[in-house]
Amino acid sequence: MSTDTIRVVVCGDEGVGKSCIITSLVKEAFVPNIQHVIPEITIPRDFSSSPYSPNSTILIDTSSSELSTLQKEIRQADVIWLIYSDHYTYERISLYWMMMFRSMGVNLPVVVCANKSDLIPHIEHEKLAIDEFLPLLRDFKEIESCVRCSAKENYNITQAFYICQRAVTHPISPIFDYKEGNLKPLAIDALKRIFFLSDRDQDGYLNDKEFVELQKKCFTKGLDINEMNDIKSTIIKLLPQGIASNGISEQGFLALNKFYAENGRHETTWGILRTFHYTDSLSLSDKILYPKFDVPNGSSVELSPIGYKFLVDLFLLFDKDNDGGLNDEELRILFKPTPGIPKSWQESNFPRTIVCNEQGYVTLQGWLAQWSMTTFLDFKTTLAYLGYLGFESNVKNGSTTSALKITKPRKIRKRKGKSFRAPVNDRTVFNCFVLGSPGSGKTSLLEAFLGRQYSELYSPTIQQRIVANTVELTGGKQCYLILEELGELEPAILENQSKLDQCDILCYTYDSADPDSFNSLVELREKYPQLDGLPAVFVALKADLDRQQQRSDLQPEPYTRSIFLPAPLHISSSWSSSLNELFVTLVETAKLPSNATPNLEPEPESDATSNLVIAGGSLAFMAIVSIWFLRGTLNKSSSS
Repeated sequence: MSTDTIRVVVCGDEGVGKSCIITSLVKEAFVPNIQHVIPEITIPRDFSSSPYSPNSTILIDTSSSELSTLQKEIRQADVIWLIYSDHYTYERISLYWMMMFRSMGVNLPVVVCANKSDLIPHIEHEKLAIDEFLPLLRDFKEIESCVRCSAKENYNITQAFYICQRAVTHPISPIFDYKEGNLKPLAIDALKRIFFLSDRDQDGYLNDKEFVELQKKCFTKGLDINEMNDIKSTIIKLLPQGIASNGISEQGFLALNKFYAENGRHETTWGILRTFHYTDSLSLSDKILYPKFDVPNGSSVELSPIGYKFLVDLFLLFDKDNDGGLNDEELRILFKPTPGIPKSWQESNFPRTIVCNEQGYVTLQGWLAQWSMTTFLDFKTTLAYLGYLGFESNVKNGSTTSALKITKPRKIRKRKGKSFRAPVNDRTVFNCFVLGSPGSGKTSLLEAFLGRQYSELYSPTIQQRIVANTVELTGGKQCYLILEELGELEPAILENQSKLDQCDILCYTYDSADPDSFNSLVELREKYPQLDGLPAVFVALKADLDRQQQRSDLQPEPYTRSIFLPAPLHISSSWSSSLNELFVTLVETAKLPSNATPNLEPEPESDATSNLVIAGGSLAFMAIVSIWFLRGTLNKSSSS
């Protein structure tokens, strides 16, 4: 934790030596005959040799007789340095001081210091530490540490001061439970996640290379062979099964960090936790999960090349059986360092949203399509999960945002008073709403988009349905297309302008074998005139069945012609070529909206174009005349 200034309030009964401890710390020697309460002292960073110390530390001396001033200082403190010196003042720690702190409602770390240890024979120090300190640590979770010192002999004063600093920068209470003698559950969860992310080959062990990489990452220096052997020896003493031939096990890693916490080296554990962006409450930092990422109006968000690479590498790492698909167990393990499969995925019935193999396992194509869709619709979820999954940018000071890219804002143009969207060239993900009457074949279209077999069973769509897949355009370029069937949410979505702004193209579908199907599209467009601002493609589904005359004032072809749109595409789930044509058309229309915006009159030929036509016609006429004249000349010559 980067702390600029720490306020240490020194508390205790009268006569325990609070002022003597402060002066002994500053002067590095005992100073007799000092004033009762010394003024506030600021100690700069270079006073302490600890790399974890703050930029400055303010020491505030107090008097127990001036209660209002004392409590005011406590409320402004970062840590309390609580002093006692004999049995009576020791008893007052539990009976008065800790009770007062609790009654004030302050939640501050407390460092207890037994002063005047020079009056006790050194042989009794250890016994007194057990008799006095352990009950305090057991009964009061606020107490970070206890230490015996002497202001007169300048014994352990600097160490006690460092512990006060460390209680703020590297608190023991979130990671270790003295009462239970074990790491706390949140600390165990965090360290397990760190172990998981550091286990690069996912074999369940940290080999020497992985452990040294973790050491460098956290402390910017490696380990030599002797240091590595010392760590392994420590783990073997703590937990013999914590070491195997292929490295340190998860339990061995936990045992090592428990050892650090028990022996006052918990700054080492905090160094690991902070490197992996854990806060004092052992939650991941919001800066990692929710970094600032401003998206201009009209822009969309997509994965960047390094974002796609990270997700490809993740897929390949966890496809343990190399069958080209992630099964349920592989997915469970992959999402182990996260809260689980994203909620939005579960709500949309993942993995039914993407391409799976014959066994129902998630393919790489489907995996990337799912993340492309998530990023387009809800990039905050993608950013959070990139943080959970351990994405690291190669860019200096980069964050998870480097895995994403923002497209240019969509521009609006006008033609004869009609607004329409300008062409887009920098996007690869497009969103399409599939509209139409119940039974028109929308669900079957979505299933066919994922390469699934047509089913005769009809089930009305109630909840919103969404799928995503790649579409290969002419020339081989690949884009992602998201198809949404709105279900009962259709009215709410079509009335929501922000949802319409996020949509790239509308796909109006009707059952060409049902005479009442097309008119529902006419009524839908009349009900929601705002849909005219979006490019649209009309599709006659079930084209393999007998076509029926539609009960509508205008038949589909004249109707689309009347609003300056191409005639409906005739599509059947059993005609794969027609399906491919449709999906390519949807993407290409989304890229060039002016070609299919309702009621947008075609652009008239410009004067330049007319001149070219006239010029071309004149040249052709001159060429014909020249040929006629030449032919006549040749005929005369031959007859002569």
